Amino acid sequence: MLITGLRAYAVQLPLTEGSYSWNTQSFAAFESTVVVIETDEGIEGYGEICPLGPSYAPAFADGARTAMRTMAPDLIGMDPTKTDVMAFHLDAILKGHPYAKSAIDAACWDLAGKAAGVPVSTLLGGAFRDSVRLFRVITRQDPQAMVDNMIEYREQGFTHFQAKVGERLDTDLERLDALVESMDGTEVICADANTGWRQHEAIQVAAAMNHMPITMEQPCLTYDECLPVRRNLLRPMILDEVMDSTTAIRRGAADGAMDYINLKISRFGGLSGARRARDLCVDLGIVMTIEDTWGGEIATAAIAHLAASTPDGFHHQSSAFHSYHTVSIADGAPEVQTDGTMTVPTGPGLGVEPNWGALGEPIWEVR
Repeated sequence: MLITGLRAYAVQLPLTEGSYSWNTQSFAAFESTVVVIETDEGIEGYGEICPLGPSYAPAFADGARTAMRTMAPDLIGMDPTKTDVMAFHLDAILKGHPYAKSAIDAACWDLAGKAAGVPVSTLLGGAFRDSVRLFRVITRQDPQAMVDNMIEYREQGFTHFQAKVGERLDTDLERLDALVESMDGTEVICADANTGWRQHEAIQVAAAMNHMPITMEQPCLTYDECLPVRRNLLRPMILDEVMDSTTAIRRGAADGAMDYINLKISRFGGLSGARRARDLCVDLGIVMTIEDTWGGEIATAAIAHLAASTPDGFHHQSSAFHSYHTVSIADGAPEVQTDGTMTVPTGPGLGVEPNWGALGEPIWEVR
């Protein structure tokens, strides 16, 4: 099987709740990009990358599209089923920009699964489970609105929640107090600041949280700022934004900087890099939330396959991004269940088929 062409589609993903807010940022929709790899056997592979706006991480939608367009000519004639070869080649032809490589990498895994007639989870080592535990984001609002959302999601079957904070110290503590007061004993709550607190603020929150049955996630912008917070915190700590390489994971493990990490697929250049990071975490005994920056049905399918192939005890939770949107960009996506889990596609590859009507016309094509 050889690559004969690539094409890309741009799509807006409006949010069902009207907005998605964390620390000081808020968006009504996110820009996603779907890439299609064409082959000489007439089989196509699909991948998706959706940065969380232009200021969450060093990634943005137009950057992904331009970088993929730049790499595309160098991929013609290669065998996409050789996923490691492809991943190393992507790194050779473009320095950095792992998020831009992620969708191409996922499309290669999709093609490898289709060529072998098995789901991607099988290629990743085999599925340990046929459903994946989900968390639901409680977007940043006033305290009572966040409590109301948690109760609503609880009634839908969710028990894992990620409460968005990081805006202001006083109001964040009010939000956390209100959520803890409303817990029924079954919930797992993470207070995710998304780098929004200064170190001294985070240490104050840590003092308050030491008496709360919740977890803290990524309080400060840098690893060095987060480390003193971890040493003042008696509750578990999750690191997210600073966990962007296997070197960072090894350093965090050696320093005792975290109890969990949030492993985002596009931060590691796709499933190839995320698999290596996942396996390192298993070796080091680190539990993982497995997800991505954002996305629709295609990105969610990749998450489901990686999470399902993660050994028992090392997968904490994942996110079903497509369930937050008013539009569907693919069929066959994981189904959100009433017990707060999502299914894992069982078809070959990622197990999804794009909704071409929703995607519209390609923004570029290379053949």
